[in-house]
Amino acid sequence: MSHRRVVITGLGAICPIACGAEPFWEALLAGTNGMRPLEGFDTSGFRTKYGGQVRGFEASSYFPEPSELSPEQMGRGSQFAVAATRMAFEHARLDWKKLHTASIGASLGTTVGECKVLEEIDLQWTQGGPESVDSKLFGRYPSGTVPMNVARIFGLRGPNMMIPTACAAGNYAIGFGYDAIREGRCKAMVVGGSDPFSLTAFAGFNRLLACAPEKVQPFDRNRKGMMVSEGAGVLLLEDLSHAVERGAPIVAELLGYGLSCDAHHMTQPDPEGRFAALSTARALEASGRRAEEVDYFCAHGTGTPANDRVESMVVKQLFGDRAAKVPLSSIKSMLGHCMGAASALEAVATALAVRHDVIPPTINFETADPECEVDCVPNVARPAKVRLAVSNAYGFGGNNACIVVGKWEGA
Repeated sequence: MSHRRVVITGLGAICPIACGAEPFWEALLAGTNGMRPLEGFDTSGFRTKYGGQVRGFEASSYFPEPSELSPEQMGRGSQFAVAATRMAFEHARLDWKKLHTASIGASLGTTVGECKVLEEIDLQWTQGGPESVDSKLFGRYPSGTVPMNVARIFGLRGPNMMIPTACAAGNYAIGFGYDAIREGRCKAMVVGGSDPFSLTAFAGFNRLLACAPEKVQPFDRNRKGMMVSEGAGVLLLEDLSHAVERGAPIVAELLGYGLSCDAHHMTQPDPEGRFAALSTARALEASGRRAEEVDYFCAHGTGTPANDRVESMVVKQLFGDRAAKVPLSSIKSMLGHCMGAASALEAVATALAVRHDVIPPTINFETADPECEVDCVPNVARPAKVRLAVSNAYGFGGNNACIVVGKWEGA
């Protein structure tokens, strides 16, 4: 396995601040805040009214012609994933119609899958009884339909997997794709995550008292929580030899990943951050790199009191005396929490930071917290040489996943 190197050649992003990898990057560097009053349902019974929604999204404009499936035949999560996949293919200058698609697979992560479809089934059932439910909805619900729909639209016949490890699912899916290429099971993998805005998730996080009222303030002393959001992030991974052979534009190199589980609590992180730090240490070990080489730390950074305090402890455990000097930022300050798509979008941002030598900011930062002694790149993007970056994700159930991304400087 060791001789197979994995590179990132294409990126796709859909989120409340932009659609498309380059618009996404520009919006990040501008510090665009995508959190707004929510539309489409009554929020009067909830503590908070804000969140992240992808507005003006027209799924049909991203579906190839002819297509085996129409957007109307699938849920919003699948629509996002198909659109972001097409963006990644086009960004990578890869014509999927002319490739031997048995060598390309798909691995995507999610938290709620097509939960909006289930919510619609429940609504129809409660309003009109079981006979009133549109039977077509049932085929759109299972979370495994998201990568399956991507495969059907683009004719991908390689490995196909949906990984539902909550907020760390995007990084888990990236790791699965990395292994598939390293093991020679395929030449390329569509990887990442997708989650539509879910009333279930919004209600759940409100009940947990985890939602901020107006803005997300990671690592700020007065932070009040996260905001539920939606979107999709997709990366096209390729075997280096395959990418070079077809003259692909190489964005960065995926060097490794690491996983761990807190085994502590269903929703709360291990208070000492031991196993979150372990996932990053394992990722660095797998990549053959050392903590002192890291130039950028893309944080999970939800803006909740517990997460940011623990993640700051993780940084101290990993970097020691250098902890306060390693640039660290949370793009959730702009995007909100896109659930299973969160770490996938953060992986896109990390690859672009490595490619362009600029670190996106943590916006809404006002007051330093003595429990979070980190350099969170407050409010303004920062030019910096980024040769090596890590991107971390922590999910409910104690799921932790980290990826390591390196600058591409030739074979």
